[in-house]
Amino acid sequence: MYAAIVTVTIDPAQAPAAAAALMADVLPRIRSAPGFVSGYWMEPVGGQGLSVVLFKEEEQARAATPPAIGWTAPGVTVDGVEFRRVAVAVP
Repeated sequence: MYAAIVTVTIDPAQAPAAAAALMADVLPRIRSAPGFVSGYWMEPVGGQGLSVVLFKEEEQARAATPPAIGWTAPGVTVDGVEFRRVAVAVP
């Protein structure tokens, strides 16, 4: 299993619109991506957001996250994406 760790900056003035775009556009696209296992979007702190999305294979994680997939949300800038193999998972 592989994790895509995505960091973003969110313009506080556009946070409500960004949250709406996450729910209406981004989440459905990620959920339907091949190999999707689960995803976690942390509440932003100081305009910084973080998500961890799990996929069965590294190639699937890379194909479903920025920059490979061009999803956007108002006031959101993708700062970075990191891919890591999950060493241990505890249900």
